[in-house]
Amino acid sequence: MTAILPQPVTTRRAPVTTRRAPVAAPTVETLPEAPLNPLPYRQRLAAVKSYHTGTELLRDAGGPVTKIVLGPRWLMPPIVLATSPQAIRDVLAVRDGTVDKMSPVFAELRAVLGENLVDLPHDRWLPRRRTIQPVFTKARISALCGHVTAAASSVGRQWEDGSEIDLGQECRKLTLRTLGKSVFGLDLDDQAERIEEPLQVAMTHAVRRALRPLRAPAWLPTPARRRARQASAELHRLADDILQACRADPNRDAPLVQALLAATDPETGRGLTDREIRDELIIFLFAGHDTVATTITYALWQLGRHLAVQDQVAAEVAALGDHELTSADLPALEYTSQVVKEALRLCPPAPTGTRTATRDLEVGGYRVPAGTTLAFGRMAVQRDPALWDNPLAFDPSRFSSSRSAGRDRWQYLPFGGGARSCIGDHFAMMEATLALATLLREVEIHSTDETFPLAVHFTLVADGPVRARVRRRP
Repeated sequence: MTAILPQPVTTRRAPVTTRRAPVAAPTVETLPEAPLNPLPYRQRLAAVKSYHTGTELLRDAGGPVTKIVLGPRWLMPPIVLATSPQAIRDVLAVRDGTVDKMSPVFAELRAVLGENLVDLPHDRWLPRRRTIQPVFTKARISALCGHVTAAASSVGRQWEDGSEIDLGQECRKLTLRTLGKSVFGLDLDDQAERIEEPLQVAMTHAVRRALRPLRAPAWLPTPARRRARQASAELHRLADDILQACRADPNRDAPLVQALLAATDPETGRGLTDREIRDELIIFLFAGHDTVATTITYALWQLGRHLAVQDQVAAEVAALGDHELTSADLPALEYTSQVVKEALRLCPPAPTGTRTATRDLEVGGYRVPAGTTLAFGRMAVQRDPALWDNPLAFDPSRFSSSRSAGRDRWQYLPFGGGARSCIGDHFAMMEATLALATLLREVEIHSTDETFPLAVHFTLVADGPVRARVRRRP
């Protein structure tokens, strides 16, 4: 017989459980407010006015989310500055209009430039964006490549071997020619003063007024306001001349103007009024001229100081042959595109942005009360040593596919982010990439200035000449 061994006796005990009250998820109301920036008042004020490099100073003193108070709330709302990817995402990813373009700077821009995609509040911006978005399809932008390469070639051919040039002046000439042919269907070379000075006067006036705690009433005709209004009137006259010329000649080669004339809101079927088109043309003048010119200027200046990088761009272009470059060549200009991206990282034309909180919201783990001005530092996050290796070094290879993998979307945003990112970002990247490639297949650039002078009107521009010597390639 098989012996049956006794089995051990086990006693089952019910598991002991301790009931805990559910932990409520934190709400906006329970979060602490952003910490006050500890800089002395004069340094705080100077940093806010120098809002390109000033954001880094404010971040270093107060952290990635910091509150800046420049006066009583009734006089000037407090500013909460976001300089971390998470905090910037919390500001820009809001899509319902409760984080809106209602800060003083946009009110002042509307007063001098009119209502456009850059400065409209959400409710009026949404139908305008729906209407204009189809104008900037990739197919339509690609069709403009010939204007870019033709403008770059015409500018570069004027550079004599061994001559010294001002990169800033030459790049403004390049972008103005591109803009004239691609958008307006005319030669803007003789219109440079009619465009550049009024834009600078209007933008500078808007920003300076917005940053003043005390402002003269809008009806008071101060000398600065008179100059701003004269500048605005000149820009609107130019835009109206272009618009009426296109209306009179529907076959005029002005692709983007003709597209605006034909554009309709897909939801309502409503087209744009002449006033709305003029206001958009003015912002195209600004965004398509100043900002792209600064990017190309800065990229050429850096290439003129980093000749090995410049040679790599020249070799990439030479491998394409001697045909006129088109959009079909852009995939092969990968390294040239990385140069543009690195230039935009170190010198973003719009170094900061602002919004207004119309409700309490969370920014980087802090509560921001309704009515607060929200600022986000593009330049600060794109140069943050906690996010970038050797952040002040010019290194286009950091935008290679291998090194870009896993990078936080919100630590690099030269064209903004969220619903209100720049509508012309594809055009700007295409123009800068093809312009660099077209110029560097013909010439070598040797920068003679060790520093790049910067000034801020509304965007970053070269503050004075950016000198370089030119050598024709054999």
